[in-house]
Amino acid sequence: MRASDFWRLMDDEFGAGYSRVLATSLVLAGVGGRTAVEALAAGYHPREVWLAVCEVQDVPPERRLGRDIKPASS
Repeated sequence: MRASDFWRLMDDEFGAGYSRVLATSLVLAGVGGRTAVEALAAGYHPREVWLAVCEVQDVPPERRLGRDIKPASS
């Protein structure tokens, strides 16, 4: 997972505005007591940070891979 994937998942799950608030204020035990932004800056893999956010925010397992995006019709 790339950092861009992390942010897409955050925006899809929490909305573009609130995802930034969570990423800068929510302390995650799963990444050493850091916020998501701090964990990414410290070198944690984006997937590990995403799963830590999911755990704290009770994101159901079926949504942890992201929302299903339907292909554009031609």
